[in-house]
Amino acid sequence: MSNYDENESKFMRKAKENPFVPVGMAGFFAIVGYRLLKMKSRGDTKMSLHLIHMRVAAQGFVVGAITVGVLYTMYRDYIVKPRQEQNAVQHK
Repeated sequence: MSNYDENESKFMRKAKENPFVPVGMAGFFAIVGYRLLKMKSRGDTKMSLHLIHMRVAAQGFVVGAITVGVLYTMYRDYIVKPRQEQNAVQHK
């Protein structure tokens, strides 16, 4: 049971470090779930083509979430932190 607690806290720690990971995962599962439900009404579209479109949409969302996460991290590390450090030095 302690391994489960350690894994859960590791996930929460990673989610706090990069908040866009859970967003990417949620978007991935939402797109896959939606496309699986939509599969019933796909009409004449082949199954393989429908699955390829689902995969591309889900991967596109995850790549977009990763990109936004990287941009946010760069903003936080290279713009906000130096500004805070500079303000701390000026007030001393």
